[in-house]
Amino acid sequence: MKIVVAVSGASGASLGLKLIDKLPKTYDIHLVLSEHAQVVLEKEEHVTLHDNSNIAASIASGSFGVDAMMVVPCSMNTLAKIAHGIADNLITRAAAVMLKERKKLLLAPREMPFSPIALENMLKLATYGVIIAPPIAGFYSEQKNLEDMENFIMGRWLDQLDIPHTLYKRWS
Repeated sequence: MKIVVAVSGASGASLGLKLIDKLPKTYDIHLVLSEHAQVVLEKEEHVTLHDNSNIAASIASGSFGVDAMMVVPCSMNTLAKIAHGIADNLITRAAAVMLKERKKLLLAPREMPFSPIALENMLKLATYGVIIAPPIAGFYSEQKNLEDMENFIMGRWLDQLDIPHTLYKRWS
């Protein structure tokens, strides 16, 4: 399975990077960091890092065959660009490809409270089939610390893309 993980905006970027470690090692993982989310990363064998300014990268083509894409976190700027078809960098171009190819696209908006404009953009994208999944904890999974809460959030994102995991205690 080919998965794109894009990280836009600086707030919550560490959660997007942690998510990569939770994906099955057998997946073909492609990482894109926006200019504001770039951090020092140790090179990992199972991750291909793309330059966000390179809109000619493999993941910008429908024929490359990406199965799903997550923008975690998703800044309001990136969300608005995706909602309005502005594909001026690799993250927004890859998201546009996901929409045209009718593939799974998950956005994790990171700001709160949401403005009416942001809510309108989220509604628009949701009607196109985009999964809008802000990083919100579910307290029924008996989280005891921040790591448990992060695992719950990441697990719910993976659930939406049908990616198997054991990151949190499920409701019984």
